[in-house]
Amino acid sequence: MSKSLLEQTPGETVACCSPLTREPLSADQAERIAPLVKAIADPVRLRLLSLVASHADGEACVCDLNDAFDLSQPTISHHLKLLHEAGLLDREKRGVWVYYRVDATALGDLAALLGGVTR
Repeated sequence: MSKSLLEQTPGETVACCSPLTREPLSADQAERIAPLVKAIADPVRLRLLSLVASHADGEACVCDLNDAFDLSQPTISHHLKLLHEAGLLDREKRGVWVYYRVDATALGDLAALLGGVTR
């Protein structure tokens, strides 16, 4: 049985949508996708997403990311948490560290939603 729109994560909602150029989003779809887009609209989170994706083996912990920012470790952890909650990052706790990995499906679905734009 498929999930209702209200039970889907933003990433799952994006996956079921046609590209923006094919048909307009419903109000419910837009409400569910907005947190995903909002998560990457912040420059720190956008950089974090890029740093994690491009890191060795495609995963990184906060300790690997701290030096790239003039921010405290708790602030970076907060941004990573928001990216995780939006469905853009997966995470795995190993001892005292949490390792983050980009959810390629969520990024691909977001790209498909925004893709297809021609001039």
